[in-house]
Amino acid sequence: MTKNVAKERIYNKKIILILAASFFYLSSPMLINPLITGFTKSIGGSTLIAGLVAGVMNITSLLLRPIAGNLSDNHSKYILASLGGIGLLIASIGYTLTTSVTLLIIFRIVNGVGYVFCTVCMATWMASLLPKNKIGAGMGFYGLMNAIGMALAPSLGIYLYQNFGYSKAFIASAISSILMIVLVQLVGDRGEPVKLKRPSQQASTKLRIVQPKVFPIAMMLMLFAIPYFATQAYIVTYVADLHLQVSVGMFFPIYAIILIILRLSLKDLFDTVAFGKFLYISLLSTIIGLLALVHMTNNFMMFIAALGIAGGYGLMFSICQATSLLVVPIEERGLANSTFYVGMDLGMSLGPIIGGLLKSLFPLHAFYLIMIVTLPLIWVIYFFNRKNLNATVAK
Repeated sequence: MTKNVAKERIYNKKIILILAASFFYLSSPMLINPLITGFTKSIGGSTLIAGLVAGVMNITSLLLRPIAGNLSDNHSKYILASLGGIGLLIASIGYTLTTSVTLLIIFRIVNGVGYVFCTVCMATWMASLLPKNKIGAGMGFYGLMNAIGMALAPSLGIYLYQNFGYSKAFIASAISSILMIVLVQLVGDRGEPVKLKRPSQQASTKLRIVQPKVFPIAMMLMLFAIPYFATQAYIVTYVADLHLQVSVGMFFPIYAIILIILRLSLKDLFDTVAFGKFLYISLLSTIIGLLALVHMTNNFMMFIAALGIAGGYGLMFSICQATSLLVVPIEERGLANSTFYVGMDLGMSLGPIIGGLLKSLFPLHAFYLIMIVTLPLIWVIYFFNRKNLNATVAK
C-alpha cells in the first residue's frame, strides 16, 4: 500500500534532484550563447566565422538526437546524463583557455554533444519516474525549469561579461555543469532501460532516426517555435528600427513570469484535458501575441505580446513533450524525446533564418503578420493526427 502511494507522488527526492539538475545543465550553455559571437570576434574570428561558431552547437545537437534517443532507450540514463554533464564541463573549461578559433569550434561541438545527451536523457529519465496519469503535470514542471533556465542564464551571462569579462561567464558555466553532475549522482535511481517480458516485444537494435508517432508533434512544435525564436533573435532590432518607445529588455523576463504562472495554474489540467483543446487555445493565444507585436507602441502591448507568446509556444512546449511520451510504448520514450527535440532544434534554427529573410524581403511592419502563416499549417497537421493525439488523456 505504502509503495503504491509513493509511486503516485510527483514531488519526491529523485524528481526534485532531476529538476534541479535540469536547470543547471540548461543554464550552462545558455550562459554562453549570447556571448559566443562576440568572444569569437575577440580572438580574431570574422563575422561569418562567429555565426558558424554560434550555430555549430545546435547543428551538432540536431544531428546527434537520433543516436542519443536510441542510446537512452537501451542504456542507463544516469550514465548518459553524467557523460553529457562532463561534455558541458569540458566545453566550459575549454572556452576559458582557448585563444584559437579552431579550438573554439571543437569545444562548441563538445558542447553540442553534452547538450544533446542531457536534453534527451534527463527528460526521458524524468518521465520514467512519473506515474502515467501524472506525466503531463510532471513534464510541465520539467519544461518550467527549462524555461527559467533559458530566461535567467542569458541575463546572468551578459551581466558577468559586462562587469567582469568573458572568463567569469565561462567559469559560471563550468560551475553550473559541475552542479548538474553532482546532482545527478545523488538521484539514486539509475534510469535503467525497460526490460520487456515477452521476446516478441523486444525493442529493435536498429538505429531509428525518428519515432513516427511523435514526428507530427515535433513538426507542430517547430511551427510554434519559429515565431518565438525569430522574436528572440530580432525583437531588439525590430524595436530600434521602428523607434518604438517600449522597454524591450523586459520582454523575455515578462514572458518567463507569465509562463511560470500559466504552468503552475494549469498543471492539474495537463493530464485531463485533450491535446486539441490546448492546441486551439495556444493557436488563439499566438495570434493575439503576434498581432500585439505588430501594434507594439507601448509597454502594455508588449505585455500582451509576451502573454500571447507564452500561451502559445511556451504552453505547447510542455503539452507536446508530455503527449510525445504518451503516444509511444514506454521502452521508446528516449527516441520519442529525441524526435520531440528535433522540432525544437529546427524551430530554433529556422526562426532566425526565416526572420532574416522576412526583414530583407518585406517591410518591417509586415514581419509578424507574415509569421501568422505558420498557424494554419499547425492546424492542418493536427487535423490529420487528431485521433491519436487526443487519445492520450488519462482516463
